[in-house]
Amino acid sequence: MRLTSFPVRPAAMVCALALCSSMAGAASPLAALSNQDASNGLKAALEAGSAAAVAKLGIENGFLNNDKVKIKLPGILEQAKPLLKMTGRGQQLDDLVVSMNRAAESAVPMAKPLLLDAVKSMSVTDAKNILSGGDTSVTDFFRQKTSAPLAVKFLPIVKSVTDRSGLASKYNSTMSQIGKTGLVPQQQSTVEGYVTDRALDGLYLMIGEEEKTIRSNPLGYGSKIIGKVFGSLK
Repeated sequence: MRLTSFPVRPAAMVCALALCSSMAGAASPLAALSNQDASNGLKAALEAGSAAAVAKLGIENGFLNNDKVKIKLPGILEQAKPLLKMTGRGQQLDDLVVSMNRAAESAVPMAKPLLLDAVKSMSVTDAKNILSGGDTSVTDFFRQKTSAPLAVKFLPIVKSVTDRSGLASKYNSTMSQIGKTGLVPQQQSTVEGYVTDRALDGLYLMIGEEEKTIRSNPLGYGSKIIGKVFGSLK
């Protein structure tokens, strides 16, 4: 499904381009772009990168079969894996890994509307940083604007899937006791919390991959306006 387009405030983009131009100098190719071109190119890039990342991850095996984002066992379980296998729990561990990745795959589609909302609320500073920033400026923008609300949305979806695993329930029960000692990182205190963090990391990683593709070969990305705007930044 293609994400819908939405307007970017002209005044904000004009200010952003002015700031970029002052940094790059009057001869900068970016300064020669029209406000409309800059606006359309930025919207198209944000839309394309986020849509592609969600589409790749929010399907069956989107996490499980992608080594870059596959969610492994929480650290303490990974360390205990050899011993647990010796006690006949190897299959339970494998099932938990599948369950965790399925949970992430189920949650990621919820990111679409919040990613769009982030672009709608883009400030002058955001626009400047995206257009003149480094290879991960789009990713950094999305992480800053969406990580907290996405964690809230992801957590109950992830929990509904991981709760089906008996080993996840046992892990949570054990960690509730060990957690009081402070020996376990907060993000590993529950399976659902751990998976939510890893799902967000995977989402932003894939958005970053798409951004790098756009920046490295903007003319070949399939959009003339993306090519024109991001080509001017090369």
